[in-house]
Amino acid sequence: MKVIENQTFDMERALYGSDGLQVKSCSFDGPADGESAFKEGRNIEALHCFFNLRYPFWHDEGLVIKDSEMTQNCRAALWYTHHVEIADTRMHGIKALRECSDVIIRNCDIISPEFGWFVKDIRMEDTNAVSEYFMMRSENLTFRNVHFTGKYSFQYIKNAVFENCTFDTKDAFWHGENVTVRDSVVKGEYLAWYSDGLTLINCKIIGTQPLCYCKNLKLINCEMIDTDLAFEKSQVEAVVTTRVDSIKNPRSGRIVVPEVGEIIMDDKEARGRIIIGGEMQDREADRRPA
Repeated sequence: MKVIENQTFDMERALYGSDGLQVKSCSFDGPADGESAFKEGRNIEALHCFFNLRYPFWHDEGLVIKDSEMTQNCRAALWYTHHVEIADTRMHGIKALRECSDVIIRNCDIISPEFGWFVKDIRMEDTNAVSEYFMMRSENLTFRNVHFTGKYSFQYIKNAVFENCTFDTKDAFWHGENVTVRDSVVKGEYLAWYSDGLTLINCKIIGTQPLCYCKNLKLINCEMIDTDLAFEKSQVEAVVTTRVDSIKNPRSGRIVVPEVGEIIMDDKEARGRIIIGGEMQDREADRRPA
């Protein structure tokens, strides 16, 4: 493997088409303001590098990035790139990951709107992320110890497992399919509407109007805090360990809960059963307009 150390590159396609290259302590910055430094490369390692120019890693195969920084100017850093490992790196440019596959991200700091669109086979661990429309339409995700903040996360994803994560987000998991969340905190409005096959296990769910219009929804030993108008028009099997502020018109299934502030059953299609403290609740309570 060829090694390049302690150099600065600012020209267009500075290292285009490289194969078997390690760059160490290099900067991609300067007045020429060139794009696409590593485009069409193979077997690239970037260690302790600084990226301040656009589109550095497009159409690459076999990429390792460690202990590096991508600034806000490093937009759309990785597109159409496969077999990627990124560790101990700041990723602060918009649209940092798109149309990539076989990606591992560990111990990174991500501040990147529209991060992770159309990615397949991604594992993320021990990472903080701030984004909007995070991981949209991606498939085969495995996340552990990830802290995320931002709106509209994980929309239209398929086949995902999240463990020991904290998500402070809005409209998370909309239209998601085959998603499992374990031992995590999910805070935000309108959680997981229109999802199919969402399972939450030992989770804390916080925020208004969660889990509506869902199919094949399961909650196993979950807490629900400040959750009102929950489960509207959902097919649900749930065991909840805390009081729910209100439950509205579950389409089918069963919800076991110790206490409910209000039960709203004013839709003739709502046939879900609500079991409070071991007793079935068949009453139509506190009718009010939808």
